[in-house]
Parts: sequence; C-alpha cells; structure tokens
Amino acid sequence: MLTREEFAAAQADAARRIRAAGIAITEAEERSVEVADFGLSRLRDEGAQILTLVSTQRLAAKVIVLLPNQTLPEHWHPPMGADPGKEETVRAVAGAPRLYLPGADSLREGFIPAGKEAAYTCRRECLLRPGEQMTLAPGTKHWLQAGPGGAVLFSFSTPARDILDLFSDPAVRRVTQVAPY
Repeated sequence: MLTREEFAAAQADAARRIRAAGIAITEAEERSVEVADFGLSRLRDEGAQILTLVSTQRLAAKVIVLLPNQTLPEHWHPPMGADPGKEETVRAVAGAPRLYLPGADSLREGFIPAGKEAAYTCRRECLLRPGEQMTLAPGTKHWLQAGPGGAVLFSFSTPARDILDLFSDPAVRRVTQVAPY
C-alpha cells in the first residue's frame, strides 16, 4: 500500500519526466497518471507510472514512466475469447530502458530485483535508445527496467485490458491501494 505522499510524489515526478521528454500534457492528464506499485509496496524498486492517452475498443496509447532503476514486473497479455491478446509496441522516448524477453540469457546492464529470481524468467536483454522500438506479439512474456536516469516510453497497442494481465510473481496485484490517511 502506498501513502498519499508517495503516490503524489510519484505522480508529480512522472509528469515532470514526461514534460522533460518533450511530451506536452495537460494538468488534468498530470492528475490522471496511474501510479502502479503492483501491490508490492516497493514502488521505487518495482512499479510504473502510466499515463493513458487513449484507450478504445480498437487501440490504446500510453506513456510509461520508469523512475531510476525501477522495474515493471514480468507479465504477459493473455488471450480473451477470440482475441489472441494485446499486441504492443514499446518505443523509447527518453532514458535507456531495457526490455527483457524470452530467449538466451544476455542480461548485462540490468538486474533482477533482490529475492525475485523466480519471478523474472525472461533474460534476453534488449537495450532501447530514444527513437528505438520493439513490437511484442500477443502473449509474449516481458518486463521493463530503467537505468539510473529513469526512462520514458510510449506503448502503442491493440485494446488494453490491464486488469487481465498475468504476472510471473504471484504476489502482484494489478490495482494499487493508497492509504486513506
């Protein structure tokens, strides 16, 4: 669970980083930045800040902000009925994000969060520089991590059903709780 102060600080930091990356956002959008700790209460280690720009029945566009060395936990977008799952293109805007996919272990720049080796099975490291992108097929396990300077990315996808995402870490809860006081 996050405190109100942690939530507000992460939201403001994300908005600052989005603007510093050259993406214009409104004050209303700044207030709508989702702060996701994935129920782990370790936001600075495992979490993400997400601004949804558009989400329709046909497409979604988001800005993902990762704070310095923050890891977005390993997950995948499962099929739902006849839909094969979300196809997603991740494009680096600022910083040097690392994307991890299934395949041969090439993890060099990043790290597995302490004590979480079993929850991070993808070890093929893909370094993205601003302007570089990768498209992930539906159902592809993946996770993201920022370097010491943080990262800002775009996520363009088929419809987003984030609440249905599956995570390798059984402790993950997709809905963040903020303390009422």
